[in-house]
Amino acid sequence: MNHISAGARDLGTGFTSIVRSPRMLLLGGVPALLSSLLLLAGIVVLAFFSVDLADWLTPFADGWSEWWRRSFRGLLALALIAGAVLLGSVSFIALTLLIGGPFYDHIAERTERERGLGGDEGAGWLRLLSRGLADASRLVLIGVIGTLVLFPLGFVPVLGQTVVPVVGVLFGGWLIALELTGPVFQRLGMTVGTRHRILWRHRRTVLGFAVPAYLLCLVPVAQLLVIPAAVVGGTLLAHRVLGTRWPDESTADGNRTNGAGTV
Repeated sequence: MNHISAGARDLGTGFTSIVRSPRMLLLGGVPALLSSLLLLAGIVVLAFFSVDLADWLTPFADGWSEWWRRSFRGLLALALIAGAVLLGSVSFIALTLLIGGPFYDHIAERTERERGLGGDEGAGWLRLLSRGLADASRLVLIGVIGTLVLFPLGFVPVLGQTVVPVVGVLFGGWLIALELTGPVFQRLGMTVGTRHRILWRHRRTVLGFAVPAYLLCLVPVAQLLVIPAAVVGGTLLAHRVLGTRWPDESTADGNRTNGAGTV
């Protein structure tokens, strides 16, 4: 429980820092607003053409009776819209970080400097940009694959109303943790795979941060505050799991990992 609360505290510290700095809030909120508008526009366009798209995808239904044909294609149109909404929720932060990469790198570096955690070491900005684009592409691909797996399972009776939503939140939260800890790990030259392995060793702490961040990101408009706050929190979380912050806690985490295989 202490590990979970430690992750939640990092997110809470992020909110405190952002609220106290309107400039950082503005820097972090604009990319979130742009990505929200882009995703919303995409979903609206898809909804407008969903019936035509369902018709195009199901030529085999042309010979069915009118009632069955309309019902089947109507359900397919709704499924396409629901799938787009689910994919948008999973890929929202990756898209936001892709749009506002330099802004969020600045917020992460400022957070590190204010807390004496460094922030100037590592690769140049061109290499960081290329790494950020590559990481965002990989994470979006992972999000698409996860959505393709979870979405059809959501229609399974009982399982789709109990297990699948919980797995979806955990999956979405884990992607958020991978994305928001990115600036720190990228400056140290660490790949997404390395980042995943390090975070997994501290999974309770990471989920304590990531799950509430993910759920808050689902609240319309709230993302404008949540994303920049979560960038600050993700920066603190990255240093926590890397052991560059609170040495006594890091040592305790390491002992637990070596002794029990879990954190």
